[in-house]
Amino acid sequence: MLNDEMIDEVRAIRDAHAAQFAYDLRAIYADLKRSEAARIAAGHPFVSPPSGTPAPKSVLQRTRFAPR
Repeated sequence: MLNDEMIDEVRAIRDAHAAQFAYDLRAIYADLKRSEAARIAAGHPFVSPPSGTPAPKSVLQRTRFAPR
């Protein structure tokens, strides 16, 4: 598998962030939500995720996640 410098950098940042919380997923999630709330309060735009799975526009675009 090829490793890209940017992928390695992102993984190192993610690992350092997780290490700050002793790899506790609940603590990591709480920190991310705190950060998100602070950014929204500072006026940064926030885009909600889509509410459902988009339907394919043609049979050729069907994926394993699209409704049949």
